[in-house]
Amino acid sequence: MKLALKTRDLPTRVATGAYILHSGLDKWHADEARVTGLHGMASGAFPFLRRLTPVRFGKLLAAGEIATGAALLSPVVPASLAGGALTIFSGALVTMYLRTPGMHKPNSVWPSSQGVAVSKDVWMLGIGLGLLLEAATDR
Repeated sequence: MKLALKTRDLPTRVATGAYILHSGLDKWHADEARVTGLHGMASGAFPFLRRLTPVRFGKLLAAGEIATGAALLSPVVPASLAGGALTIFSGALVTMYLRTPGMHKPNSVWPSSQGVAVSKDVWMLGIGLGLLLEAATDR
């Protein structure tokens, strides 16, 4: 079996993958109040999510994070697949940040004090795009 993980990608894939995997495992066991809050924030940015119950949304979010984190940590998953999963996941977080008025200063992309925690997810988007660009240029 050939390893798809390049040595130069090891720090970013391990750090990001472990962080996302831990977050997903934590959400998998979240109580109803927490998943209701997460569902409310997400459905404000993505109205189609209102069709899901908060508990169902929480499980789907947790499963997505677990799968994304595991893909990043797995040495047999190519950069294109791991980067694609991370780009989609983090792109949704950044979109939610931009669509939620209280998270950023008016007429600005810069975070308000309430948005700092989510605005920092832009680093994951950069890593995901970097993995995709690497995969595209290494061919």
